[in-house]
Amino acid sequence: MFRVVGITVLATSLMLILLQNFKTPEKVLERKVEHRYVIADPQFRREMSVLLGPAIVRGNQVTALQNGNEIFPAMLQAIRSAQSSITFETYIYWSGDIGEKFSQALSARARAGVPVSVIIDWVGSTRMEQALLDSMQASGVQLHRYRPLHWYNLGRMNNRTHRKILVVDGCIGFTGGVGIADMWTGDGGDPEHWRDTHYRIEGPVVAQLQAAFNDNWIKTTGRVLNGPSYFPPLQKEGEVDAHVFVASPSGGSESMHLMYLLAIAAAEATIDLAASYFVPDRLLIKALIAARDRDVRVRILLPGPHMDSLTVKIASKADWGELLQAGVEIHVYQPTMLHTKLLVIDSEFVSVGSTNFDIRSIRLNDEASLNIYDSDFATRMTAVFEADLLAAEEYSFASWKSRPLREKFYEKMVWPIKSQL
Repeated sequence: MFRVVGITVLATSLMLILLQNFKTPEKVLERKVEHRYVIADPQFRREMSVLLGPAIVRGNQVTALQNGNEIFPAMLQAIRSAQSSITFETYIYWSGDIGEKFSQALSARARAGVPVSVIIDWVGSTRMEQALLDSMQASGVQLHRYRPLHWYNLGRMNNRTHRKILVVDGCIGFTGGVGIADMWTGDGGDPEHWRDTHYRIEGPVVAQLQAAFNDNWIKTTGRVLNGPSYFPPLQKEGEVDAHVFVASPSGGSESMHLMYLLAIAAAEATIDLAASYFVPDRLLIKALIAARDRDVRVRILLPGPHMDSLTVKIASKADWGELLQAGVEIHVYQPTMLHTKLLVIDSEFVSVGSTNFDIRSIRLNDEASLNIYDSDFATRMTAVFEADLLAAEEYSFASWKSRPLREKFYEKMVWPIKSQL
């Protein structure tokens, strides 16, 4: 009798702890943001600065790197050139050829006396061999896995770091969608090599990217990385205005949500969104439909037949119907898994980084985004978006309405866990 009661109490306690992973912040946005100004209005920049955190800073240069063939050589070259510091945070880091190259490059600089600080998410690195971790640490790399599973943090095991941050010598930064695994190598032209974009950054905004890394370094180690090795004086490197801001369940959990809502509400002509995981909440859906009501052209590019998460694919399609009915264009990418995260509005504003257009990124993950306020850069990214559209097929409302009954059934089955996808 007492044994049965004990087992029941233990099972109930475990279930209650696990259910904590479904808990959202106590207060969330409940009403859509109204269209009060346009992207080009100074009020838009003013509110994005004060509501999201770091101020927009001038004098930056941002270079878009396409697929592994461009991305990894640029990152590795920066690491190998490091003289004073390297900070690196990522979600996925797997064993394989590219994982070995990064491990060797980071280890070599650590052995040369350069402080190398690395945060790898515990869940995202489950396919990383322990020997690779051991070799980096033996070389002097200060490596920490973010939130490893323990009995006392079961209620937070679903709160992961999804940030992708590399800062070298405090003056060269990288962020975007790429993880450290072999499927990101190549040119994104076949199902074995994903389509993605990463960004090389120089100028004053790199200090904000470094601060974003410090946010989780402090959470993980209790120490702060400061001094000129990490925060040197930064000079003007270009003409781009930009800022980096972060979101986390432990603080600023609504920053990403608010950013998307403010930007979509300000749209006057065009919204182009490439999203690897598209599971928006009701406010974001309403915001996109409200943009269509203002005659804004909305184009959304999503993964097609090649996608790494079946549950996300099922949950995503459930919401396509009302968007398509409102006149939103949905295109599905055909060659391989589309992993880009790109938002371009009115040829004036671009948002990139690690953040997906889903509830998980908005409320569960630690994320970092780079917002760019520059018409020339926006024009270039629109060209990238439209080049990807050429490899996509448009999805119609008729196709959505006639989807098989089994798809509709699966959509209802995954609805209760939508916030976790």
